[in-house]
Amino acid sequence: MKNKVILCADGVCDIGEELKKKYDVHYFNFHIQIGDESFVDGLEITPEEMYAAWTERGMLPKTAAITPAEYQEFFKPWVDAGHEILHINIGSALSAAHQNCCIVAEELGNVYTIDSANLSTGIGLLVAKAGEMIKQGMGAKDIQKEIMEMRQKSHASFILDTLEFMKAGGRCSSLAAFGANLLKLKPCIEVDNADRGKMDVGKKYRGNLEKVLAEYIEDKLAGRADLDLDRVFITHSGSPQSDIELAKSEIKKYADFKEVYVTRASGTISAHCGPRTLGVLFMTK
Repeated sequence: MKNKVILCADGVCDIGEELKKKYDVHYFNFHIQIGDESFVDGLEITPEEMYAAWTERGMLPKTAAITPAEYQEFFKPWVDAGHEILHINIGSALSAAHQNCCIVAEELGNVYTIDSANLSTGIGLLVAKAGEMIKQGMGAKDIQKEIMEMRQKSHASFILDTLEFMKAGGRCSSLAAFGANLLKLKPCIEVDNADRGKMDVGKKYRGNLEKVLAEYIEDKLAGRADLDLDRVFITHSGSPQSDIELAKSEIKKYADFKEVYVTRASGTISAHCGPRTLGVLFMTK
């Protein structure tokens, strides 16, 4: 039997079960720590349980990267069977996961790693492209090169409903959070895919979330002639259906995407942004 390319990704790629099955993607999930307890994200704890730990017990969820030993255990059976592995990591500015993965890739051989310079379905968009290339019969090394050249075409951003979790995690000051709440500001968090996935605060929108989401989607999509219309993701950390339907409606005003996927952000992503965060993630040509 011909050796095949095994497509793997950090579980924070958030692509959802449909695309995971379509492209036969193998996840490795991060860890969530609450107090002295450690949980496997998505398998042993849900975002709702993480939110409750904070709101009910004052215990802030923390995230932990996958270790080299864990990657080695994950990859070794496929390498021993003679297969190539293509693994797409969360941006190296956001986690030690890519560095840990590279250590194992060098030791094992036949493991091709990609620093996505992104997070959530900003990674997922690249995972889907890699899945299409595998179906076309491309080898892991060639796919790695192609995906590396696509990284800056994957655009990820999110609107935060609250800065409570970022304040609790020390990612913004109490004064900034208080001011944002007082002025009804909703910040847009942008992923800088030219800087290994570093996150920056973009435009600060003012008003209720429904108004803000409409303005945000217009800012991202209106008047663009360079959109890759294959697919778009609406990814959220626990948003009401009304927010999701609004996002779908607004997207249709500006672009005719072939596929619109709604996915739930992993606990690792949700732990940093809190509930009712929503983003529209897409690629350009």
